[in-house]
Amino acid sequence: MKVILLQDVDNLGKAGDLKEVANGYARNYLLPGRLAAGATPALLANHQQRIAAEKRKQEKLVEANKQQAEKLGNVTLIFKARVGRQGRLYGSITSQDIAAGLRATEGITIDRRLIDLPDPIRAVGTYAVPVKVAAKLQPKITVNVIDEAGSEAAQNAVSAGA
Repeated sequence: MKVILLQDVDNLGKAGDLKEVANGYARNYLLPGRLAAGATPALLANHQQRIAAEKRKQEKLVEANKQQAEKLGNVTLIFKARVGRQGRLYGSITSQDIAAGLRATEGITIDRRLIDLPDPIRAVGTYAVPVKVAAKLQPKITVNVIDEAGSEAAQNAVSAGA
């Protein structure tokens, strides 16, 4: 007997699945427990529509993820930090700082746990930081850490020369 599952059933399937089960199993367990409904033509048509809607939803999600990955791949963030001897920062740049920088400069809201930064950035330089957008999409954000004292001195020299 063909049934459409109304709820998840262990060792059988998830809600919305169309399954072929034994007549007794359907009659004695699935139907009385309202775990499944008989596969009538109307329910089968509804099932097909639900599958098509889910497929369209997945395609939209994949397209949105691709667009976000493309946008993130072009992002360059600049962080000004106090620097001590040998180019070491007095603090560090963490994934939370990068997420806040993305939100402030680009208007992109990303969870800090999706930013794949194993250790905080503790030195001046340019870093490529991957972001997990989807399973196979990991664009790299360019993070540029500069000395705030050096940038102020450069700005003062430019403004004094002008």
